[in-house]
Amino acid sequence: MKTFVFSAMLLCSATLCSAQGRSLFNGRDLTGWHVDVPAMDKDTSAINPFIVRNGMLVSLGTPGGHLITDASYHDYRLEAQYRFAGKPGNCGVLVHATTPRVLYGMFPKSLEVQMMHQNAGDFWCIGEDVTVDSMEVYRGPKEKWGVVDGTTRRVRNRTDNSEKPLGEWNTMVIECVGNKIMVWVNGDLVNSGYNITTTKGSIALQAEGAEVEFRKLELTPIKHFTAK
Repeated sequence: MKTFVFSAMLLCSATLCSAQGRSLFNGRDLTGWHVDVPAMDKDTSAINPFIVRNGMLVSLGTPGGHLITDASYHDYRLEAQYRFAGKPGNCGVLVHATTPRVLYGMFPKSLEVQMMHQNAGDFWCIGEDVTVDSMEVYRGPKEKWGVVDGTTRRVRNRTDNSEKPLGEWNTMVIECVGNKIMVWVNGDLVNSGYNITTTKGSIALQAEGAEVEFRKLELTPIKHFTAK
């Protein structure tokens, strides 16, 4: 009996540990990530737009490109706390990122969760696709849908005014389970999709014109949607 109880305790402990969140950013450097910035390929004067500053991960916005996790993930909750450091602009979190530079010679194959000011929570299809309820309302005419250049890749979010005023911190929660995704911004459910054409991949942050600070990037393995 003692052996059984001890084994059960170990199993419970392992289960709890596996469900605990961990930061994707160590606060010191970019360990666990790699940079894909086309301008850095041949231009030795091009800077790395992803830096660590005051314990935060910062996207300087230019030159354009992505910071990509070395590891691939599936079935997780990602909590990101971010803010635009100066002028509002564009940025995003890419989930299920795989093949690099499939769009415009820069964007990896993925599903983007938009962080652009006043558009946080939009989906952008980048070589992958997603379905949402009332598709034609949020994506436009079906004949224009697509996942590459020249097509309607944007799926609008379903709320207004979920973002905090400029300079304040926003909390975005992204949950991916199987081929489904749900996104919350500051506690509001802003978008949800299903039938994603992939279920796993790296996580990427964008440099897309505006400086953005990240003070939290925490990933927790999950088996079902957990956020309220």
